[in-house]
Amino acid sequence: MATDITRIARTTHAVEAAAVMKLLPSRPRLLALGEPTHGEDTLLDVRNELFRHLVEQEGYRTIAIESDCLMGLGVDAYVTGGAGTFDEVMEQGFSHGLGTSTANRELVGWAREFNADRPASDHLHLTGFDGPLEITGAASPRQSLTALHTYLASWLDADHLLPCTAATLDRLLGADDRWTEPAAMMDPSRSFGRSPEAAELQLLAADLVSLLDERTPHLIAAAGREAWDRARLYGRTATGLLRYHFWMAGTSPGRLTRLLGVRDRMMAENLLALAARGPVLAFAHNSHLQRERSSMRMGGERLEWWGAGSLVSARLGAEYGFLATALGTIRHQGVDAPPPDTVEGLLYALPGNRLLVDARRLAAALGAPLPAPRVSPWFGYFGLDPAHLAETDGLIFVKDVAQS
Repeated sequence: MATDITRIARTTHAVEAAAVMKLLPSRPRLLALGEPTHGEDTLLDVRNELFRHLVEQEGYRTIAIESDCLMGLGVDAYVTGGAGTFDEVMEQGFSHGLGTSTANRELVGWAREFNADRPASDHLHLTGFDGPLEITGAASPRQSLTALHTYLASWLDADHLLPCTAATLDRLLGADDRWTEPAAMMDPSRSFGRSPEAAELQLLAADLVSLLDERTPHLIAAAGREAWDRARLYGRTATGLLRYHFWMAGTSPGRLTRLLGVRDRMMAENLLALAARGPVLAFAHNSHLQRERSSMRMGGERLEWWGAGSLVSARLGAEYGFLATALGTIRHQGVDAPPPDTVEGLLYALPGNRLLVDARRLAAALGAPLPAPRVSPWFGYFGLDPAHLAETDGLIFVKDVAQS
């Protein structure tokens, strides 16, 4: 077994783009790289190195990460030559605390430098593809909904076509803190998502999005495709947030599953929209990007849903590629050397700190029955599920993750 795995695993000091592309039948329109845990710059350094090579050697021109899609608009503006300071964009352009990461700062700096002497048509774009969501709740739909309304009112006959005025939206939205109430995640009765105002906003948002679609030729001719694309992002975000708030207020047994599904659907829609404009590199947790159904335990309950990767793969087929990342140790989080009878344990025994593995060949070499999944001693790290290898294009293994 060890000999077979040694032949399959290619030891590399740097995970090279050319080696990754050899695992794929052709260059995918959307190539996703997953991570098994968040907040570790060692893994982000691997991402940065690989993505730089793929941009320079394979022509990818969009990088999308698991961060707020609306905040990411500021990051994209900055790296494509926009105004503002580096510190401002790092503070205001990322959700989930990602702007404090040294590796993310390096990625933004490199992207702006890459674009410095290039025409706009060859710019690298860097943005987020997650919804405006945090673990404790969701943002108010105000920003996305009012931005969509403003766009339509600017280019259409507002008095005759728009279903409401800006003042009506403002009245229905009310104070933002009733949408962002942290207690609503655990107590549905504290959510505003099924109020009469929220129900009316759902209808208005759907009608505004319908109007945007109905008037596509005129709007693109009048304001340009980039502005129309952004308006579609506002529409997706507004309707997604209203749906998320609706399920936050729900009391059915499927409440948490639906919240997970709504979030990943928002992610998938954003990725598909980016991929429609050109080749995309995406980075997020393995559970969001894998082709198989995702699962996690929350409050003692096992939750299963179809993640963004499975949704995108169903739409793009062979034009979607997925590389998973697994690791050996995160000693500063209590994750020590993996048991030798797990996939991570078998790879950990091989020389080199980074391995690039043909995941399907590895699955075949392991045979049946597959090793049991590694049990993580820390809730923030998800061990590799060997059953997923056959549907994964490549596996990057990082032996030891140093403290950021």
